[in-house]
Amino acid sequence: MNHTAHGAPVARIALVGDRSEAVRSHARIPALLDALRVRDGLDMDAYWIPSVDAAEDLTGFDAIWVLPGSPYRSEAGILAAIRRARESGIPFLGTCGGFQHALLEFARNVCGLPGAGHAENTPGLADEDAVVVPLACSLVGHEGTVDVTPGSRAARLLGTERTPARYHCNYAPNPRHLDLLRAHGLAFTGTDDSGDVRIAELPDHPFFLATLFQPELDGDGTRAHPLITGLATAAVDHARTR
Repeated sequence: MNHTAHGAPVARIALVGDRSEAVRSHARIPALLDALRVRDGLDMDAYWIPSVDAAEDLTGFDAIWVLPGSPYRSEAGILAAIRRARESGIPFLGTCGGFQHALLEFARNVCGLPGAGHAENTPGLADEDAVVVPLACSLVGHEGTVDVTPGSRAARLLGTERTPARYHCNYAPNPRHLDLLRAHGLAFTGTDDSGDVRIAELPDHPFFLATLFQPELDGDGTRAHPLITGLATAAVDHARTR
């Protein structure tokens, strides 16, 4: 196993999504990985995994990050990557589209809703089947704040119970399914000023966190957002046991 000069192992991270120069968050990734290595001593070997290849076995990775960029070329591939992380205890972060599809995967494979869908991927989807629905008002380019549940993983990583958030999305959870998701163990630990869900996590998982906002757009890109640093720390811990 490779180790950094700090003595920590080099963690392997799967960046899952359809890489595009048009997606601002994708362009931010190299600088964030450099910042993690230089500032935090957390070295990550990153591998971009297109959605069409994401159904392959990802258990050799120490972290899986499903990035923005939906609609993905392969919904099935994205859901397979999320399920692998969830079931295998691999540290997981989902941002924007990754958040939306984390809820969809959980609804199908944990809550027993095989017909659950994402309105962007399945036009004309009935409301009772739509886990992710169009926003009444677009959040593309929106900046707001999120209130974080005290004691949650997100709150511990952020060190605060209120955080700024940058968005670039048009879809969000369907409120009618939230209670069912909660009943099966998914915790919603962040809401915006209107009370709408913006953070989800699995408390019993080593690290499973998803945000509708995009923490990778925080700041000027020279320092990783605390949630991303949290993923990297969990990945390095995972690499130590691999």
